[in-house]
Amino acid sequence: MTKHILVTGANRGIGLEFCKQYSEQGYRVTAAVRKATAELEALNIDVISGVDVSNAQQVAELARQLSGQPIDILINNAGVFHNETLTDMDFEAIEQQMQINAIAPLRVVHALLSSLHSSSKVAMITSRMGSIADNGSGGYLGYRMSKAALNAASVSLAHELKGRGVSVGLFHPGFVQTQMVNFAGDISPKEAAERLCQRIEALNLDNTGGFWHSNGEVLPW
Repeated sequence: MTKHILVTGANRGIGLEFCKQYSEQGYRVTAAVRKATAELEALNIDVISGVDVSNAQQVAELARQLSGQPIDILINNAGVFHNETLTDMDFEAIEQQMQINAIAPLRVVHALLSSLHSSSKVAMITSRMGSIADNGSGGYLGYRMSKAALNAASVSLAHELKGRGVSVGLFHPGFVQTQMVNFAGDISPKEAAERLCQRIEALNLDNTGGFWHSNGEVLPW
């Protein structure tokens, strides 16, 4: 049976590349997005629009549409990025990042739990900026907080889902040339997605809950 991949936040950047690459490899791909792009719709995949992962009703509708359809790999890729410092604070932006980066992936996993099965994988696209040990510069308060919270939730999910045969991985893409960072990264979305697909392939119940750079490096907490 053809494996089914679900990607959130798939209309551009790494999410779009996930869809391209998994589709080219022969997987059945479903993209969940707020608004589809022409480039996404041109792919040979299923596109479900109108999905804001921070909206409980829209995530519930996504789950309804996918009811009865097993998901082999769930990639929680949707995210938002801002930069706050103590002297330039935006609490609304911090709250938005917590909602989208930390709470929404948990909401998606919860809603789609019945579609996950023994040997399913959940990939959380996080950031090394969520590492407390790796924080040597400060800044980016909301983003760091949101990704640290996502990491904490993901490790808990790894423990809770292991008994179901579902593995959970935390993956830092690298500094990727996406619109999120005004294309200032040092690797392309294509290369990042290629690396991440390799990391997801290597994810299993023995290493569930791990935190990796897309290049394979194990990251500190």
